[in-house]
Amino acid sequence: MKLLLAEDDPILSDALIAQLQSAGYEVEHAPNGAVAQYLLDKQAFDIAVLDIGMPMLDGLSVLRQLRQSARQLPVLLLTARDALEQRVEGLQAGADDYVTKPFDLPELLARLQAILRRVRPQPVPAAIECRQLLLDPERRRATLAGETLELSGREFDLLQLLLRQSGKVVTKEEIAKAWGAEGGEPGGGNTIEVYIHRLRRKLEGSALAILTVRGLGYLLEQEGNA
Repeated sequence: MKLLLAEDDPILSDALIAQLQSAGYEVEHAPNGAVAQYLLDKQAFDIAVLDIGMPMLDGLSVLRQLRQSARQLPVLLLTARDALEQRVEGLQAGADDYVTKPFDLPELLARLQAILRRVRPQPVPAAIECRQLLLDPERRRATLAGETLELSGREFDLLQLLLRQSGKVVTKEEIAKAWGAEGGEPGGGNTIEVYIHRLRRKLEGSALAILTVRGLGYLLEQEGNA
């Protein structure tokens, strides 16, 4: 990630550059707004951090020129704590977020990551096809032999996990972790067994079988490939 840091305070700049580089960013520093504008015209960046109160050309002016050029570069503003009018003006001019001075460096890093998550396109999970079963993670739909397979949210997540590790044992701990990652409560052993039983019933008549590997977990097997 290439980041433009436009900040005229040398002490703050040095601290920010060190922290940003430690976090994995490639940093270009501009000590004033004019240099920031030049760098934005000449180089490609993934995100910019602009101090509003810079000499020669203030951060709001740099931001406005950036947006007038129709560039969608994400921008985080650094503002004085009492500059409410400037913060509002910055958001209206097209800033993605702002941090007020003084600030903690972990907060700045977290806000940068949040902006990048919002603006960067997320990869679309590929559909999974196994025998007559087709699972579409993007639409969260499943079909078996061309017919819609009615699945609850947890059943879908469980089936997807088993399919992605087809032929390998999936432990109860992995299943509970996957459910927890989706925002649900991690399921206990008995809960998992209930969902395994439901999936087995829904896969009846297909060439797929969910086997219990005692003491280890569960295995999705394609009949005829054993």
